[in-house]
Amino acid sequence: MASSMICGVALMGLTTQANAQAGAEEIEEVVVTGSRIKTPGLESASPITSIGADEIKLQQTSEVEQVLRFLPSTIPGDNPARNNGTAGATTVDLRGLGPQRNLIMIDGKRLTPYNENGRVDVSVIPTALLERVDVITGGASAVYGSDAISGVVNFIFKKNFEGIELDTGYSQTGAKDGATYRASLTLGVNSPDDKGNIAMSLGYSKREPVLLGDRAIGQVGIVSATGGGLGVTSPPEPANCGGPGSVPTNFGGSTTTVPTRLALVGVPAATGAFQVRDDRTLGGNCSVFNFNPFNYYQTPSERFSATALGHYEVTDTIEAYARTMFTRTNVRQQIAPSGIFGNAFFVPLSNPFLSAAQRNTLITAANAARTAGTLTAANFRDLNANGVIDAADDLNLVVRRRTGELGARSSTYETNYYQLVFGLRGDNPFGIEEWNWDVSASRGESSRTEVRAGYTNVTNFGNALNATSTTTCRSGGGCVPIDIFGPFGAITPAMAAYSGAVGILKSNYTQQLASANIGGPINAIKSPLAAVPLAISVGAEYREEFGNSEPDECLKLAPASCLGGAGGNQLPIAGGYSVKEVFGEGILQIAADQTWAKSLDLEFGYRYSDYDPSGVNKTWKYGLNYEPMDGLRFRFMQQRAARAPNVGELAAPQVSALRNATFDPCSSGNRSPISPALRALCISTGQTAAQVGTIQDIVSGQVNTFEGTNLARLPNPEKADSTTIGVVWQPNFLPSLRNLAISVDYYKIDISGTIGTFQAQEVLDQCYKDGDAASCSLIRRVNGDIASPASGIELFTTNLKSSEASGIEGSVAFGVDMTQLGLDEKWGSLAFQWTGNYYLTNESQSGSATPVIDCVGVYSTQCNPTHEFRFSQRTSWTVGDLQMSYLWRYVDAIDVAPNQKASTFAQFQRIKAYSWFDLSASYAINDTVKVSAAVQNVFNKAAPIVGNEAGTTSSNNGNTFPGDYDTLGRVFSFGLNLRF
Repeated sequence: MASSMICGVALMGLTTQANAQAGAEEIEEVVVTGSRIKTPGLESASPITSIGADEIKLQQTSEVEQVLRFLPSTIPGDNPARNNGTAGATTVDLRGLGPQRNLIMIDGKRLTPYNENGRVDVSVIPTALLERVDVITGGASAVYGSDAISGVVNFIFKKNFEGIELDTGYSQTGAKDGATYRASLTLGVNSPDDKGNIAMSLGYSKREPVLLGDRAIGQVGIVSATGGGLGVTSPPEPANCGGPGSVPTNFGGSTTTVPTRLALVGVPAATGAFQVRDDRTLGGNCSVFNFNPFNYYQTPSERFSATALGHYEVTDTIEAYARTMFTRTNVRQQIAPSGIFGNAFFVPLSNPFLSAAQRNTLITAANAARTAGTLTAANFRDLNANGVIDAADDLNLVVRRRTGELGARSSTYETNYYQLVFGLRGDNPFGIEEWNWDVSASRGESSRTEVRAGYTNVTNFGNALNATSTTTCRSGGGCVPIDIFGPFGAITPAMAAYSGAVGILKSNYTQQLASANIGGPINAIKSPLAAVPLAISVGAEYREEFGNSEPDECLKLAPASCLGGAGGNQLPIAGGYSVKEVFGEGILQIAADQTWAKSLDLEFGYRYSDYDPSGVNKTWKYGLNYEPMDGLRFRFMQQRAARAPNVGELAAPQVSALRNATFDPCSSGNRSPISPALRALCISTGQTAAQVGTIQDIVSGQVNTFEGTNLARLPNPEKADSTTIGVVWQPNFLPSLRNLAISVDYYKIDISGTIGTFQAQEVLDQCYKDGDAASCSLIRRVNGDIASPASGIELFTTNLKSSEASGIEGSVAFGVDMTQLGLDEKWGSLAFQWTGNYYLTNESQSGSATPVIDCVGVYSTQCNPTHEFRFSQRTSWTVGDLQMSYLWRYVDAIDVAPNQKASTFAQFQRIKAYSWFDLSASYAINDTVKVSAAVQNVFNKAAPIVGNEAGTTSSNNGNTFPGDYDTLGRVFSFGLNLRF
């Protein structure tokens, strides 16, 4: 009867607490998510949204992430629609405050994170055993400890499953691709003496990929600033400048393209930049690389899981319980072919693959630049000492060449995950009647192997360029000279084999936890206006978490690993933390059955946490539940929550990476006159006077960064104050609406000392707009720019100023018997559920000198799409063994952020409101066989187009936001369920 205690919001097939109790003869003692206290009729002062197993089955999915993603209270985390930026996992992001700020649990017990960043992969949850999912709004650290800042997601498993159940399903898109397969076998049996139960579930699922090139919207990269490429599905290949993926320069794409681009180091682009032609001449830039078609709209995956759980009454007052889970997942991410992304190499001008025309062009330009003073002595080698640059010399060249001959780049994530939980619980400890206790321990481990393939080995590539023969390199050994001075295909398989690379990263994360709590009524403490005494729960917990990762030698190689286009090198991580905690909470009924109050309850709690190495945290809560009359309840909760730094934030080595940025004021992208003050700042950060305003702008919306932990300044725990105020109304004057429940809640989550990094564009703006010397010191330029290897911006982990999310969430739920509408009872009944979220704020501020980033109603390179208003509405019609249902998903209109509006194509500055409709039906043929079908996005609503630079790299892919808008089109699903 646990579902009868769910209070707050009713969503998608569950009822509110009071309605579910209607007609019940007795009320059991249960624990509500957000409290450890067992007491009859307990109602939480915090809003809780519950999703039932029926809703998950209606959506025909094997992953709960998709169901949670549709909640108005979430924005997409890592998910199957995220390609460039995925970690091969699925995560939940409540209130847009980050997946690391919500706590994921099963039956009130923590799940082990999948890596050192403290995030939990919810794809390990077996849907076959789910009874429901509770999502609590706001902080819950006083009850559950660190991480419960934005809320808690608690997966509740079935407790007494009996029989055999086989559940299978298949889906594919209307374009007949993107197929998914799922199957689960669940077995359960009660013990012969009816004192226990054991259940086991085996699951398998497979998801086929969908490429951007498989959809019209994704075939061509579209420029967010100009609309270049809009409406084109088959772009022309530039004459004498072609190859797979090569498109004209007015289309969206990468300057690392094919044929090769070459530039003299430090020389302005107007006189020192060239692109190879197919006829082996050199000219101006003639193509960019259309990287779109190679990426995924849906990443492929394969998953196997095994879960077993059970409980047994050892004595009349003691019960033993245990749960073990194992999951193996394999997820593949794929992006466009690798290449050399602006690395500089000394190239012999006698390289045999250079044509005479190319050699003469380079020699002429180099001598002119040397005379002008822009080509310094450090960037050429006068090997014959004749005072000029000629065919006997070496020239330092910036190379941009897409190595499509090696195939696409990919990362394959294989994860083995297990968790074991065991414990004892019981009643009447030490003979104390009406009290209960629980002692448990758990251990979880996630072992991951990431294989990065299809990459260009930068070191070997440099060796291969340093050749004066077609068969041997100056470095000797097994080096194979490479030809990048001709058309696509000039790189032979032998060349590709030497200059290609594979990187391997192995990581492991473990969590060990021991917990004990005891609770019950204290009869000596009771309000004179109430019949129920104070109920308390107190306990202690100890937890250890440790993570390590070991990259191979290729990935370690500084500054950018040996993998061209990998975004940076990686170094080993090994670190952890431990925490000792004591906690307590209580519920005191202040009044009951009074003329002014049917009930008035006070809820409170406190937790003391001692982290090694982060120090002491103190968290607390207090709240009120006030029911002045039947059917009307007001609730209030104030909480202090906290999040201690995770392993990645405490122990990450300092490495290079890639982050979003939009504009380098010192580059050729600055269309405004460069003032003397700006010129001086540009020179102070590493440019020569000749480079100011002439070097390349940020490439593909990304800039190099240097990130990691500053061991001399470890981040402090972040703190959050959360407030929720709400009302639940269950009127009884509308008898035609069965179990009518309406709830409205206001929430505010205010985080101070947010652990994170400054954004790259913030550092650039503070330096070049505000003249902040400290910010300027964080900028490292190479060849005058921040796009070349070894250049970048320092963004080490620190405590930022603040983050905040606030809004209003509401829900409506009721049922209607068709007899109430004057129809025969054979027409069955209707069930209606609606829930919506309206953001008031969703903002962050990195520092006191940086502007507030307000994400409500906008999308940008700083904000994932954050719709001001979202709702989901489901109506189900049940007629005997037949159920038919629709789900209406709505998001309101959203605009590009004001600071990006001027640089965004007019058509991409606003996305209109969207509605999607999903249909589902199921029919129980008999007690054993049940069939089901569903159609998602019935009207085949196309995703909006915004280009590829409108948002963050992880969310903005394929010219849209795949995690927020349906890119696959109409999806058909079919299921078969057998129950014995």
